[in-house]
Amino acid sequence: MTVAQPLYNLYPFLEGKTRSSDVLDQSLLDSVLQKAAESREVQKKYFERYGATLVAAARALAQVYRNGGRLLAMGNGGSSCDAAHIAIEFIHPIGVGKPSLEAINLSLDSTAITAISNDFGFDQVFARQLLANGREGDAIIGLSTSGNSKNVLGGFAQAKKMGMVTIALVGGKGGKMATSPDVDYCLIVENTSIHRVQESHLPTYHILWDLVHTILAG
Repeated sequence: MTVAQPLYNLYPFLEGKTRSSDVLDQSLLDSVLQKAAESREVQKKYFERYGATLVAAARALAQVYRNGGRLLAMGNGGSSCDAAHIAIEFIHPIGVGKPSLEAINLSLDSTAITAISNDFGFDQVFARQLLANGREGDAIIGLSTSGNSKNVLGGFAQAKKMGMVTIALVGGKGGKMATSPDVDYCLIVENTSIHRVQESHLPTYHILWDLVHTILAG
């Protein structure tokens, strides 16, 4: 078996050989630059396609806050970390003079999550929390790199029943969330790499935060 040169430089053991550290370092550096370029290109295409959707979602969220509503966030795994990041951005703004805006991370409470999972199933962890924490006129952001996370879909379904604004940040082809009647705004990072999807989600909610404050200050 002959291994392609870039792959061989990174994994010479595939041919039972070794490579010098200087060659390996150069291959790793090439990999860094390639991945950074891929990430930039994915984000460029994503924001060109979904920029208007992001602005519309920001206007809807700003109106939620004007009406006394709040933002809730949900996600699994790495997306649960994004949910936490979203909540703290709104609760504790880093910009001077920007007001704190109420936000709740539904992925945070391990006691609630494990109790609901034990009694009702993991698919219900967000929907059941919304029964207690959600209100008509609130907004919720759900993150799923596949767009198919059952508990996030369940959360959106419950949120829609309660009269909440729903925003989905997803990847791939959007999964079920792309066509769900329970999702008002769906932003799809059209890429199969979970890393590229998550790298695009982060600036999405940073920009959303900034747009909301800009709209509220207008």
